[in-house]
Amino acid sequence: MVAIVFVDLGGTPWALFMLLIGLICLHELYGLLARWRPVALVGFAALAGMVLAARFGSQREVVEVALAAVPVLFLGVLTRPQHGGATVAIAGTLLGIYWIGFAFAHAVLLRRLPHGNAIIIDVLVGTFLGDTAAYVGGRLFGRRPLAPQISPNKTVEGLACGMLIAILAVFCAGLYQDWLTQGQALLLGVAVAILGPIGDLFESLVKRDAGSKDAGTLFGPHGGALDRLDAVIFTIVAGYYIWVAVIH
Repeated sequence: MVAIVFVDLGGTPWALFMLLIGLICLHELYGLLARWRPVALVGFAALAGMVLAARFGSQREVVEVALAAVPVLFLGVLTRPQHGGATVAIAGTLLGIYWIGFAFAHAVLLRRLPHGNAIIIDVLVGTFLGDTAAYVGGRLFGRRPLAPQISPNKTVEGLACGMLIAILAVFCAGLYQDWLTQGQALLLGVAVAILGPIGDLFESLVKRDAGSKDAGTLFGPHGGALDRLDAVIFTIVAGYYIWVAVIH
């Protein structure tokens, strides 16, 4: 509900909201990767720069900030007393910048497009309903493990249920948006259905490698912000590029 309010507001309030949530997700990620010793300050600064560039600049400025983070990160590593493990420190820091930073910057870019607010809502609805359907479907019908070495509780049957509901959710939402054709809604729904589970498994792989069940404790037993938004981090970027292709 809070997210919908900020989506409706748009502009700087939406950008600042994305900046806040993005920093929380990045903080959780760097906590998971603590043994890699990521340069958190550079990561936070890069994410802030990318989100603000998305608000006041363009996609080009977002990419420029992301690229500038590499030499700045190198200097950040050099300032440390010990340079051991520099490669994995750089890799861990850049993982956060390019995985999380780009996603939240694209959420701001998408909101600036015509009907971008509605597309964001469509993506969120499809992603969260698909995730819920995957959980329920897995509990009711799950037999075959999907990726047992990454996430033992996920099943092929749950995946199928989640993908179906994600597509239907976005398609049905499009029926009430006369500027969105059924073909465009279907395309957006398929992208959400495919990329949502990939985003979920991506974060599960990172957590398993880090030896942690949850990325954070912001939502108590439900984990952290990154646990709740892992699928959206992938689907919101897809939503942006699909909608850019449609309107151009």
